[in-house]
Amino acid sequence: MKTLVTGGGGFLGRYIVEALQAQGHDVAVLCRGDYPLLRQQGVQLIQADLADAGAVREACQGIERVFHVASKTGPWGRHEDFHRTNVQGTRNLIDACHANGVRKLIYTSSPSAVIGFDDLCNANEQTPYPAKPISAYQHTKMLAEQMVLAAHGQHGLVTTALRPHAIWGPRDTQLLPALIERHKAGKLIRVGSGHNMISVSYVENAAWWHLQAADYDEAGGKVYFVNETEPVSMWAWIDGLLAAIGLPPVKREVSYGTAYAIGAASEALFTALPRLGEPKLTRAVAAVCAKHHYFDVSAAQQDFGLSSPVSMAEAHRRFAAWFGNTTSEQDTPCALAHPS
Repeated sequence: MKTLVTGGGGFLGRYIVEALQAQGHDVAVLCRGDYPLLRQQGVQLIQADLADAGAVREACQGIERVFHVASKTGPWGRHEDFHRTNVQGTRNLIDACHANGVRKLIYTSSPSAVIGFDDLCNANEQTPYPAKPISAYQHTKMLAEQMVLAAHGQHGLVTTALRPHAIWGPRDTQLLPALIERHKAGKLIRVGSGHNMISVSYVENAAWWHLQAADYDEAGGKVYFVNETEPVSMWAWIDGLLAAIGLPPVKREVSYGTAYAIGAASEALFTALPRLGEPKLTRAVAAVCAKHHYFDVSAAQQDFGLSSPVSMAEAHRRFAAWFGNTTSEQDTPCALAHPS
């Protein structure tokens, strides 16, 4: 079976590629950059932009199944830039699937699609979308998810959307490395009470959940929360990761109200003066750092047997080993080809 992975050179995408290859699938990757390591692994690289409808349609020729992982992420930026990749790019991919008779499309969505400024405790797939978007990323991921689900059944295409939360692990170049660098510089500040609970997704497990969902045809037209079964205390979890690599816990703190106010002021300033770049804090970031965000995965467990081959203890060990040795992508191959 020939499979296309958009964003297959990225963090989660590359683990999905490796897991697919280990199962004997012929894999192509649609990406904007060049990834020599993927070429060495026998992956067909198709360098194109998701916003290029013609190139996307050509990339889907001869493809049976697509994992749409690519996305523009971040707490700040022009709405049109997020829309171009996350919405128009997804529209182009759906159209390309229809034109080429692709059988299945698995979309990497995000819990951000339903996250607002309030706590979400044990939220499930019936949780409504927020009435007002809190960021361009949240808004465009919501729109893309809705498009993917609406496309189910059209031209024989089966579509499923997955919402992994707080993906972390070896090869991460953004979330945890940024936190660690800020902590080393004395700039990492705990927001709120420090007791907020969140769901997390270890990256190798997240890749496996994508393969599990893809093998379950009855998942068509559905969205699923997919993350580790038990939530964690966000700041205790961060402190645990810091301890695993020999760093002290976070000591500085600020109230959620203060952080929210600073975020609102920063948004106003940086909107008025875009030449200043990107604010360090927004209201959405304050909410992510202080509010409960954990999700019920019972639907995924019941429908396609959601399971986590890598335990949290082992995940911590693997992350610490990777971070302590090198940031080279070559040092941590995907271990989930044949999970026990």
